[in-house]
Amino acid sequence: MSASSPPTRAIVLWFPDWPVTALLRSEARAAIGAPAATGDPSPATPDAAIAIMHANRVVACSAAARREGVRRGQRRRDAQGVCPALRIEAADPSRDERAFLPVLSRLEELTPGIQPLRPGLCAVRARGPARFYGGEEHAASALLDVLDDCGLPDARAGIADGLFTAEQAARLLSPGSVGPGRRITIVPRGASAAFLSPLTVATIATAVSAGGDDLVALLVRLGVQTLGEFAALDPAAVHDRLGEQGARLHALAGGSDSRRVVPRVPPPELAREVAFEPPLELADQVAFAVRTTADDVMTGLDEAGLVCTEARITLLDDRGGRSERVWLHPTCFDAPALVDRVRWQLQASLEGEGATGASPAQRLSGGVALVRIEPEAVDDSAHHQPALLGQGPDERLHHAMSRVQAMLGHRGVVTPLLAGGRWLGERERRVPWGDAERPARSRDLPWPGSLPSPLPSEVFREPRPVSVVSPDGGTVVVDERGRVSAPPALLDGRRVTAWAGPWPVIERQWDGGQARRAYRFQLVDADQSAWLLVLEDGRWWAEGRYT
Repeated sequence: MSASSPPTRAIVLWFPDWPVTALLRSEARAAIGAPAATGDPSPATPDAAIAIMHANRVVACSAAARREGVRRGQRRRDAQGVCPALRIEAADPSRDERAFLPVLSRLEELTPGIQPLRPGLCAVRARGPARFYGGEEHAASALLDVLDDCGLPDARAGIADGLFTAEQAARLLSPGSVGPGRRITIVPRGASAAFLSPLTVATIATAVSAGGDDLVALLVRLGVQTLGEFAALDPAAVHDRLGEQGARLHALAGGSDSRRVVPRVPPPELAREVAFEPPLELADQVAFAVRTTADDVMTGLDEAGLVCTEARITLLDDRGGRSERVWLHPTCFDAPALVDRVRWQLQASLEGEGATGASPAQRLSGGVALVRIEPEAVDDSAHHQPALLGQGPDERLHHAMSRVQAMLGHRGVVTPLLAGGRWLGERERRVPWGDAERPARSRDLPWPGSLPSPLPSEVFREPRPVSVVSPDGGTVVVDERGRVSAPPALLDGRRVTAWAGPWPVIERQWDGGQARRAYRFQLVDADQSAWLLVLEDGRWWAEGRYT
């Protein structure tokens, strides 16, 4: 589009406080798909006071928080000062995008050509919907009605020449201009400059990805307070002083928005599902029946030039039970690998093996009535092509391990994974081959009381009971003040030549059922073997040995 071309007439839909809405919708979905365990916080309600934080400042807040005085841009302590009951959540752009995709898909069912500008804001050319629905206002009303059905009654619509003006029209809603009780603002053709003129220059900060606040501060120092005053400046002088970005914002302030509405290309539907009537009872029956479905998934991926690296498998039984899990793959899935995951998930759900990811709320109690396979993460197939001169050792190893795993089951082949914890046995977790799971106890968290380096070269998976006695033959103990009753003299009958400790390890003192208090010691015996010992509840255990 040339600079002299008129701006595109656009309808912009704006969803106020979208980060908060995305949080509520994601929590509601999680509560339905996998109910929270006892003691977990319940999902927030729409009338809760919530603030989304980034860099210690509020980037979005709920209506209830605004009524208490919370505002965008506030520091965390100021927001908590005006609303002590404020719930603080970290900003998550990926969560916002995930929650926005179903909304875009629903709008595309009504009219094609939706362009997502950012999570919570999208646009569509006004010409097509206006001709179909009999006018721009009727088209916007139809879109808002669909959003009402999706549980988004606060959405607003702005119609104007150009995306920037339409966005400001949606944000600065004046319902009286189009009738009482409506959520649509229409800026007549050719009236963009007059509509934008009284708006503050801070409005243009949202039109650029970076540097907008600095430009606004400069304009304010120069005495330019409104978009009308900014648009009245000489374009050549603005270009010389502010560069290309300043010239573009100067054009936006004058209502000359040259951007087109660029519709997104909806991703292909890659998920497949199969229903069974009557329901199937045996895992092998289900695995055999889903082979065609797995082949269909791979065919759809091949046609799109993609491979699946992460798959979501959902199982439903005839009694309302549900089992859902996301499976990961170190390279990419093929059809047999998907079938294996369906069988393993079904076996784990029916047998209640919590280690494979089947929580009590996700176990099946009846026959399987439906299986759904959905690629959760995909990659370009060009990145996974086999080597030109044959497969490398890593690929051969993966195929061999996968074949053994297919014969022995999901947990038949495991790999060690470093985790976090205060005890040496907690720092290793065995993960089934091919699962890129993150440990529940992250090693990056601080673990007060954990053993510093150097660590024992030999760690006993199950601590070994030992005896530690004093010179008079009594068992060495530690009192409530952490004092040793007597110096250790014998370790399992061997003379102790040196020792150090105790170092207390105290966990979950607020929880009577899981509270733990123990003491670590380091001992060297007459054979010059160094031991890491633990005294807990009056009993001695060997946790590891230094060699």
